[in-house]
Amino acid sequence: MKNSESLSEVHQSIDTGKRTGWKRILSFIGPAYLVSVGYMDPGNWATDLAGGSKFGYQLIWILLMSNLIALLLQSLSARLGIVRGLDLAQASRNTYPKWANIPLFILAQTAIVACDLAEIIGMAIGLQLLFKLPLIWGISLTIFDTVLLLFLMNKGMRKMEAFIVSMVFIVGISFLVEMFIVEPSLKEIAAGFKPSMLSGEALYIAIGIIGATVMPHNLYLHSSLVQTRKFKRDFKGIKEAIKFNFIDTAVALNLAFFVNAAILILAAAAFYKNGHHEVAEIQDAHKLLEHIFGGIAPALFAIALIAAGQSSTVTGTLAGQIIMEGHLNLRIQPWLRRLITRLLAIIPAFFTILYFGGDALSGLLILSQVVLSLQLGFAVIPLIHFTSDKKEMKEFAIGKWTKILAWTSALVIVVLNVKLVAEEISGWNKPGLWYVSYLIVPLAMLIGLLLIYVFIHPILSRKLQATSVPHGTALDIGTVEKIEYTRIGIPVDFSKNDRNTIRHALIQGGKKAEYHLIHVVETAVARYHGQSALDHETQSDADNLEKYCSNLAELGYHARPHIGFGRTATEIAAVSHAQNLELLVMGAHGHKGLKDLIFGTTVDAVRHKVNIPVLIVR
Repeated sequence: MKNSESLSEVHQSIDTGKRTGWKRILSFIGPAYLVSVGYMDPGNWATDLAGGSKFGYQLIWILLMSNLIALLLQSLSARLGIVRGLDLAQASRNTYPKWANIPLFILAQTAIVACDLAEIIGMAIGLQLLFKLPLIWGISLTIFDTVLLLFLMNKGMRKMEAFIVSMVFIVGISFLVEMFIVEPSLKEIAAGFKPSMLSGEALYIAIGIIGATVMPHNLYLHSSLVQTRKFKRDFKGIKEAIKFNFIDTAVALNLAFFVNAAILILAAAAFYKNGHHEVAEIQDAHKLLEHIFGGIAPALFAIALIAAGQSSTVTGTLAGQIIMEGHLNLRIQPWLRRLITRLLAIIPAFFTILYFGGDALSGLLILSQVVLSLQLGFAVIPLIHFTSDKKEMKEFAIGKWTKILAWTSALVIVVLNVKLVAEEISGWNKPGLWYVSYLIVPLAMLIGLLLIYVFIHPILSRKLQATSVPHGTALDIGTVEKIEYTRIGIPVDFSKNDRNTIRHALIQGGKKAEYHLIHVVETAVARYHGQSALDHETQSDADNLEKYCSNLAELGYHARPHIGFGRTATEIAAVSHAQNLELLVMGAHGHKGLKDLIFGTTVDAVRHKVNIPVLIVR
């Protein structure tokens, strides 16, 4: 079944083989742009604003270094997805034991919620700055992003990529115009690219910039998104896909670097030069821009913030689906998966405003970045192990120098982020806060031990257990005997689809089988009164069932009618159990988008409630 693949709704949905020349290169362009928005989301803005307002252009080289590390890791993520056809979460499930995958999933999900939290806060602040909308309303509105994502996914991967690119374009243009307004010093910007010794607060902010730049969910996301491209799985095809995706990654991440550098330069030129050295909050930056420059500058700042939050939240919810399906092999309705991710982020933001007020959101934003930092090693270390494995990657395993650079980057990231987390915990550890010593510190130690295990397990094991097939090794089928079904259930709804559904059921059982026609009445009267319901619809449905049975009898088939009342899936399952049915033949209407949300969930619900085969007829 196709849904064993990463993001199965769009897996290999873009055929690159039909194009030549520049069109072929362009067919690979897109996944990295979806990833790049995570590098310019509202969570990055606070560290960039703080760095620029406190130290001017001094920390631009830190942004450049972070971007180079991100480019290396994202290219490894794309390589994993292209060569092995696995996303990072699936590869982790196949490599690490089941007990380890559960906390790995929890940590990855927590990181995605933390990232989503930053994006929700950024969106809400942007709406407040631009339209004077209260923060509580702005946060509530972000739940509709789930519907937007469902709509974009059903329109196809290219439409989603076009939406994200347009959002990135809005952010880029907004800051380009801002640069002309604030008129930064090109000479001082160039000097900022020269590495310098950092200490004290400059070092702390530099750690924050690195921690906010390289995000774990982007590594899961990229390894899945590259699989939306369909290409020849031979040496030439894989090598070409790696090359084109590297170009895509380099261009997209350089654009993200431009946006982050623009925020830092904006803060340096607008605030540092004017003596405002304590600007770390987005709202303060907007007020000062309005005060210093007036006009369009603050409006562009708010528009860019909304676009960054909107695009980042779409990719964050996709990453949530990838890590659940990959680590746990658990698949639920995509709209429900995305709604859960969004609610997990909205609820803390909602209650923070209700109980502590809008001013507390900046603290929540910082906390979200600390949580992201804690998770990063659990994505980076397995990624390097997987792409270094010559048995699975074959000739596409990374070389010696790439490996050295990757492990050095991982070491820098883990050490700096552990330092950041340790400092945050020590800041919380105040007299009277017993839960810090007895809960948070032991939990952090357990997470540290898990990180060590994640590092040493692939080294100690004789071979990585991952295979190119996400669900294990094929079994010997053995002797194939004919299966004869004697009791077949057929749910009907008296639509034009019934004829096709019944025809397929008759083919399965022939004239020897007994057919059970099932119809569920869903009127309010039927739901309340059940068997005693005598409303017009119930009587009409009973007559229609009898007509079906009589018609089948004339054709030489034995059929029995069954009417259920209330919930469709529950009643169909109840009849199946009561009549000891051996097979269900159900019609699927092929709903898409919002219609699927409203009408199309019966088949899946029934499938999970019965333990017999279900044949779905389109």
